[in-house]
Amino acid sequence: MLQLDSKISVTSNPRGFTMFISTLAAFSSLIFYSFGLVNGTPVNGSTFEGLGEQARDILARAVPVAPRFVVYSDKFVSGLTGPPAVADVEGFNVFAMSFLLLEGAFDKAEEWTQLTAAERATIKAEYAAAGISLVVAVFGSTDVPTTTGADPIATANTMAAWVIEYGLDGIDVDYEDFNAFDAGTAEAWLVSFTTQLRTQLPQGTYILTHAPVAPWFSPSIWTNGGYIAVHEQVGSLIDWYNVQFYNQGTSEYTTCAGLLTASSSTWPESALFQIAANGVTLDKLVIGKPATTGDETSGGYIDPATLATCVEEAKAEGWTAGVMSWEYPDAASAWITEVRADSWPV
Repeated sequence: MLQLDSKISVTSNPRGFTMFISTLAAFSSLIFYSFGLVNGTPVNGSTFEGLGEQARDILARAVPVAPRFVVYSDKFVSGLTGPPAVADVEGFNVFAMSFLLLEGAFDKAEEWTQLTAAERATIKAEYAAAGISLVVAVFGSTDVPTTTGADPIATANTMAAWVIEYGLDGIDVDYEDFNAFDAGTAEAWLVSFTTQLRTQLPQGTYILTHAPVAPWFSPSIWTNGGYIAVHEQVGSLIDWYNVQFYNQGTSEYTTCAGLLTASSSTWPESALFQIAANGVTLDKLVIGKPATTGDETSGGYIDPATLATCVEEAKAEGWTAGVMSWEYPDAASAWITEVRADSWPV
């Protein structure tokens, strides 16, 4: 991404039996709720009727099934604190507030903390009713946690606690410690960090995603295997990858062919279907693109109409993972509506 803008025995325990039934009802309802999330459609409020508080919480924080349509938000927007009105991001089903850093929350993540608990609860309910999950993105291009010696276990515990404290649906690991990948130290750090996050943020209840740059999936460049190695070790704990197919060179991933089937020799085997051919689950590979040329620093932009044809082409070949964009407000409802037009119309 870009730089920050600113700094029980149920038979003998009636209460336990009630909680068991309530939770079971929530999980049963998840099946139907998830189908609503596929297209980012609103959730029928009646789904929550008759459920206890615990069951409602589980239901509201269910992990969306593919396709996922993700938008990041880091940029200051005058007059706006926290996420925008739901209508502004209709067509997306995950909204990522950036960034939570080693030293605390900044930008949109910080804005979330500045709202009152009541305000956060209202926004959270509105987003949940619209089928949109709220997550926090961590690190970004500002933090280099491995290079600076941050402990992966302690860091995971601190960040997971923040997610829980502020009532979010999950966390996106936007790790951009390039020197650590060059040195071969990133993989082990990410494996430890991801494993510990999952002990605090259980799978199926909280979203846990990563946002690697596409070249980190190249199989023959990185000393200790890059993201192929990360996926082999903890991919089962990661819900999906918001792959950054941008900022890797002015001519990289700028056509449907270069994005989907054949990357350049600079970053070999890092196009979408090439990554999948090297063992990464295809439906975990979300295509990430900048919304405008102003949202990228070194290439990768594809205009929304052309990107829509790429998405349609990939879907025709069996891919259903979805699309990510950096960033709101440039990527708002109009942008994702155009990108989805030929594949999953809004």
